[in-house]
Amino acid sequence: MTQDLIQKLIFLAEQNEVSEFFFFFPSQFTRWYKNPSDCEIASFIAAILSFGNRKQFIPKIKQIFELADKSGGIYKWIKTSSFLNDFNSADSNNQKKFYRFYSYEDMHAFFSRIKLLLEKNSSFGEFVKKEYQTRLNKSEHLSQTISRIFDGCKVVPQSKTCANKRVNMFLRWMVRQNSPVDLGIWTWFDSKDLIIPLDTHVIQQSVKYGLIEKNAASSLKTALLITEQLKLIWPNDPCKGDFALFGEGVNSK
Repeated sequence: MTQDLIQKLIFLAEQNEVSEFFFFFPSQFTRWYKNPSDCEIASFIAAILSFGNRKQFIPKIKQIFELADKSGGIYKWIKTSSFLNDFNSADSNNQKKFYRFYSYEDMHAFFSRIKLLLEKNSSFGEFVKKEYQTRLNKSEHLSQTISRIFDGCKVVPQSKTCANKRVNMFLRWMVRQNSPVDLGIWTWFDSKDLIIPLDTHVIQQSVKYGLIEKNAASSLKTALLITEQLKLIWPNDPCKGDFALFGEGVNSK
């Protein structure tokens, strides 16, 4: 990696990691609530539904939070099973699509799994922390731990070889500190161990700058390769490079 490229990526990251950034992207939902217990659940739901066209998925995410706010917030909405008023598996319309290929029944199963976690621990984050710290396979990344927790839940990616972009984006929000965009409330995980959220923009810009080969697949292998390249610039915070690659990619559209 040349010094010119290093300086270019540093410049782009600083330019794009600003508070205005999250107003146009799903990261806006990380600050829908003030309470950390609400924030982490809201952020996870927002990240999981963040695929496809922003003009389509952002209104669907807002719809969930507006329903939850009638019951005192997303944590209470799920913990008290108030979500059943809006996503009831016994409803005759449960096969109706909520967003893209996810049905109301799929969303019901998703919220039910989160409720189960909240019954076992005081917060979503505490449950994830315990699962990760007691995992049998020590090579399992935190994003893979989360996928395992939601095993069998259609809404959460399960493949061990996929880039797991949505979960890694959620983790960036939760872990990175001192950022005007990311929350940094999961202080028990080190930002140096995050994996870049791999999407089309990141792949295109990584190819443009020679970080990966032109025909690299959208896979965990590619995400790890880009992350390692970014560690040459930000060894303790490789996902800062997401603001350079994703930021430039989306702004060039």
